[in-house]
Amino acid sequence: MKNRRQILSWCLYDFANSSYSAVITAVIFPVYFVKVIAEDPATGDLWWGRAVSLSMLVVAVTSPVLGGISDHAGLRKRLFVAYSLVCVVSVGFLAFVGEGMVFEAFLLVIVANAAMEGALVFYNAYLPDIAPKDQLGRVSGWGFGLGYAGSVLALLLALLLMRNGAIRLSWPMVSVFFLVFSLPAFRFLPRDRPSGRPGRAALVGLKSTLRLLAEVLRTRRVRRFLLAYWLYKDGVNTIIIFSSIYASVTLGFTGSELVILYLLVQVSAMAGSVALSAPTDRWGAKSVVVLSLLLWIAVTVSAYLVDDKGAFWAIATMAGLGLGSVQAASRALFSGFIPHGKEGEYFGIYALAGKTSAVIGPALFGMISSAAGSQRPAVLSVLVLFVLGLAVLSSVETG
Repeated sequence: MKNRRQILSWCLYDFANSSYSAVITAVIFPVYFVKVIAEDPATGDLWWGRAVSLSMLVVAVTSPVLGGISDHAGLRKRLFVAYSLVCVVSVGFLAFVGEGMVFEAFLLVIVANAAMEGALVFYNAYLPDIAPKDQLGRVSGWGFGLGYAGSVLALLLALLLMRNGAIRLSWPMVSVFFLVFSLPAFRFLPRDRPSGRPGRAALVGLKSTLRLLAEVLRTRRVRRFLLAYWLYKDGVNTIIIFSSIYASVTLGFTGSELVILYLLVQVSAMAGSVALSAPTDRWGAKSVVVLSLLLWIAVTVSAYLVDDKGAFWAIATMAGLGLGSVQAASRALFSGFIPHGKEGEYFGIYALAGKTSAVIGPALFGMISSAAGSQRPAVLSVLVLFVLGLAVLSSVETG
């Protein structure tokens, strides 16, 4: 194996940034934003949806440019560190955001999200540089495992602060957590090598992405699959983004219950990805994706109808199973469309479709919730995304 210190440092960065994903974007801060910072939950939903959608739009537009700079300008590490630090500082400033400061929080969330996703572009690009080709999956899995551990630890620390009446200290806690465990990556990942000019490299990256996109979309079944994936992935992303808010505002979940709910979804997602791995090979990936989408439709309808916490625990378990299975089966289905030797290029477009899919759903959910004064009608917008995705997927030929 190559430099073990570099591999450990790379994996620790996953441990570090998972604190942000769990506490700031998934479980605790979204609820704080809606219930404390915003004037009312409806307004909170509107602005939270806007913040997530706008930040992902920034990511979608800049990712090809960042990829070009990463590959051709010799600035990967400097930009990796810079983007990470922008996220760390932005999250730290959230400690100064109090009741009624919706716009300030809105701006900080956009900056933090865009910086985090931008840093991940450079972070992911390091994997083939530090790990042998025959161990890429193993090293990636180590990073995923440490990331899961980091999210659990950060949530437990945030929960401890919440129980002591210091929830606003959770945000600087995440900043410190993120920064400290990122330091090995900042120190030991490979240094930049002098290369081309950043402006030229950015243009190369953009042209390369547009060329690949045009090439990929020439194939009818790939084009239809990516449209279906974009639709139902938007539904999945919207549920992930608003699930904690919905559980807290509509069903009255406490902070402790939200943490346990998040962990339950993570465990059931892992179970779903494993349980349906064999059926994916036996029945075909498309059949498993269809079954997963039917499960998501059932989850969405149930969430719209449910009135008590007990039923929502069961719904969350179903959602986790659907999350794990739809991610694994979608990737397997798409891989069957890729010409030999073009795996990296095609999966780059696949990843871009996944990132851009969070642009519409969250904003739509927030607008409907704000206009209706209730989150329940907004849930139906997610249902539409799943139904449309399933309809388009049914026309995809897999033979």
